[in-house]
Amino acid sequence: MSELFEQLKPHLDKINAYSSALTLFSWDSETCAPKDSSEYTSRVVGELSSEQFKANTDPLLKELLVKLKGDDSLSVNEKAIVRNLWKTLEDMEKIPPDEYREYAELQAVAAQIWQKAKREDDYASFSPTLEKIISYNKKFAGYKAKDGQKLYDVLLDEYEEGFSVELLDEFFSRLKEEIVPLLKKVVEKNSEIDDSFLHQNYDINKQKEFNRFLAEYIGFDFDRGVMAESEHPFTTNLHNHDVRITTHYYENMPESAIFSTIHEGGHALYEFGVADELTQTPVGTGASMGMHESQSRFMENVIGRSEAFWEPIYEKLVSFFPKQLKEVPLEDFIKAINKVQPDLIRTEADELTYSLHILIRYELEKQIMEEDIDLSELPKLWADKYEEYLGVRPKNETEGVLQDVHWAQGMFGYFPSYALGNAFAAQIYEHMKKKLDVDAVLRSGDISPIVKYLGENIHRYGMVKKSRELLKDTTGEDFTAEYYIQYLKDKFTRIYDL
Repeated sequence: MSELFEQLKPHLDKINAYSSALTLFSWDSETCAPKDSSEYTSRVVGELSSEQFKANTDPLLKELLVKLKGDDSLSVNEKAIVRNLWKTLEDMEKIPPDEYREYAELQAVAAQIWQKAKREDDYASFSPTLEKIISYNKKFAGYKAKDGQKLYDVLLDEYEEGFSVELLDEFFSRLKEEIVPLLKKVVEKNSEIDDSFLHQNYDINKQKEFNRFLAEYIGFDFDRGVMAESEHPFTTNLHNHDVRITTHYYENMPESAIFSTIHEGGHALYEFGVADELTQTPVGTGASMGMHESQSRFMENVIGRSEAFWEPIYEKLVSFFPKQLKEVPLEDFIKAINKVQPDLIRTEADELTYSLHILIRYELEKQIMEEDIDLSELPKLWADKYEEYLGVRPKNETEGVLQDVHWAQGMFGYFPSYALGNAFAAQIYEHMKKKLDVDAVLRSGDISPIVKYLGENIHRYGMVKKSRELLKDTTGEDFTAEYYIQYLKDKFTRIYDL
């Protein structure tokens, strides 16, 4: 480590300390904070965010980074840290500090306002907050835009560097072209799959016990992680020895918690697997949101919905719920958890329709950011798109425009990462099969070889490699949607005997 890079350490420590504190406040807000606390807590969050802003834009830090950018003696990891710090500094310098603080305070209260609105089916009570969040996102994107860059392209780049509206339009067009005809064939045979046993009464305390077992089974380390409940399941972390996930339980829908646990567990495995020398640095997390989603959706769908995964543990699930499942063969359970049903809720969507849920949000976000739409019309625009793409229409705002927390958190540009994650996962899976007999590993009851493969090829690099570079190094190919399309065709042709 060069003497000059050593001078970065106090700056890194300070930035990390503020980031960790803000992460803890965010975790509390979603999991256990008193409902009346947000207005007061937001002031603390605002103060911490201001200090974080100052730390990221410190003139002394900038002076150091200017010198370090041209230092060829730096290691690959050190260069990545410098690159990341410089990008953050450049972006933040363009935002007025007062506006940054105001936005942080708004974000601190927005999630609880959204939770209440969702609970009470009252979009109108959330709409003024959403309007402010959108206004800030547009302003900040405008500050950062280069050479006439579209506002939405700026936001997309924050979550998935190198993916523009132009590329995503092409990607979603390809998915739509292949998924919609396949969906039509599948829906015609849908009545052949019985999933009624999943809609009986499943004791929530027993669900909690089974889901803890499930998290441990896929490799979640409870010495380095915790599992809680929230309205919307999520994962967060302070470093690779403090990773936190949540799930959500429904009495008559046990598969919801099961697949939320596996999904968030996939995110957690990524964070656990980041190399120790990277953790608590700006590159000590996933390469991108799309790559992060590839890991969660790989575990949830490719692994977690496969028969080979359930063979060693299905009897365990039956032992928790004998009344509901003792007469259900494993084969019927697998068909039920893979049943295709065009529906309203993204987080409960089957694999085949899932990317259409994302397409709807992508198209709405483009409209919000590039057009001057009346936000009071957003619930109708949402409902119209659901009717157009999935043939279903929300009966209320809770199951419509209020279902996701992302916009309350200001995460415009995030949703496409889910669909990209599906495609990344399928491409990684195709090449993993050349190195591992994946089904044999799953049937053994020990999935650690799969986690090890992902750790060695994806997790340990953190953000040192960008997602497209990581994909190319792991699979030997540039990004393509074709593996994902073929995966869906093969899987649902088999399940539905098309």
